[in-house]
Amino acid sequence: MLRQISSFPFARNFLTVCAAMLAAAGVSLGPATARPLVPAERRYSPYDGVLPACGDPAVFERIQGRFHDREAEFWNTGLEILGFERVKEIGYKTNGEDYIPRRYCSAQAYLNDEKSHQVSYSINEDLGIIGFGFGVEWCVGGLDRIDAYAPKCKMARP
Repeated sequence: MLRQISSFPFARNFLTVCAAMLAAAGVSLGPATARPLVPAERRYSPYDGVLPACGDPAVFERIQGRFHDREAEFWNTGLEILGFERVKEIGYKTNGEDYIPRRYCSAQAYLNDEKSHQVSYSINEDLGIIGFGFGVEWCVGGLDRIDAYAPKCKMARP
């Protein structure tokens, strides 16, 4: 079949043109498909990269309040976080310089049922209410009942 098609001058020219176009498209699309690596702080609407520390009381208040609300409203357990220990930062901007600044942290949380659980959380710039202030995403190990951060809160870490 190829021999029959290539016997026509038009077909031979057509195949040559198609091959040239594909080669040119492959070369020209290579660099254009890469996303620009402009740091988030240098964009039109820049981020300043200033986030609360992992041990900031405002961060813990948000985690404690939302954990209590979720446990009371959805699971009817009455569980509350009483305090945090062994707080450590496990990453900062680990997704890349051009993403929304995030500080990843972990801590040991002590609950009112006298058990401790590992808490993985991230502090995110401009992801608070209506995009103002910082936002906190968190997961309490062993209590992620709907597997939002499955497996075992791994998706809440960098």
